[in-house]
Amino acid sequence: MTESLLKPAFGGPVEGSSSDGAPVVVAIDGPAGSGKSSVSKAAAQRLGYGFLDTGAAYRALAWHALEHGADTSDATAVLEVFGDFDYAISLDTSDRWVRVGSADVTAAIREPRVTDAVSGVARVAPVRHAVNELFRRLVASAGLPGVVVEGRDITTVVFPDAAVRILLTAAPEVRAARRSKELTSQDAAAVAAALHKRDAADSTVVDFLTAAPGVEVVDSTHLDFEQTVDAVLSVVDSTMGARDGR
Repeated sequence: MTESLLKPAFGGPVEGSSSDGAPVVVAIDGPAGSGKSSVSKAAAQRLGYGFLDTGAAYRALAWHALEHGADTSDATAVLEVFGDFDYAISLDTSDRWVRVGSADVTAAIREPRVTDAVSGVARVAPVRHAVNELFRRLVASAGLPGVVVEGRDITTVVFPDAAVRILLTAAPEVRAARRSKELTSQDAAAVAAALHKRDAADSTVVDFLTAAPGVEVVDSTHLDFEQTVDAVLSVVDSTMGARDGR
């Protein structure tokens, strides 16, 4: 499995990095439709940090499995295709791409058929362990002052010691409405049903609705996009300020 092909943008410890020169990690968890990806990317841009969409790895693996005709509900079949899963992702907020081997799958991994298959591959424990290790290596080798990492179980399993840990959530009906606006080709009822199904499936693997101790909650139910980004940045500022004695 390959690492990210993003070239380091900084040569050594820079302002905002931790005392040992490692990137500051802002870990953001949350359920489907909470706005994790778009809010995290915007926050990363404003912070001058990299951005890692961890869900893209599972989507890419689901795409890879489907391309090989594998049954994504069969853990053994998933592990077989995982053996030659050649994955790479950009952490650059201005140049987003995802690749599997030589194939650019940035758009393909957002197709409904891939979305339907994601939970199947994500619940395979050996896959989650290996992919989590990949995420840690990607961040450690990024050469950036910080990285905003979003996905499921990021604050509890992948980066439990992150400098900033946030649970981004919203009421189910609000999440469904937002997702429906994104997916204009599907009706609201179908989107709501798919989101409920995804939540139910993913909740058997990780608890993404309850904030672990030390994790700050940002509820965007009554916030628009910019207000949500501001709320996330406020948590980052206050948490980093406390850490630095400000």
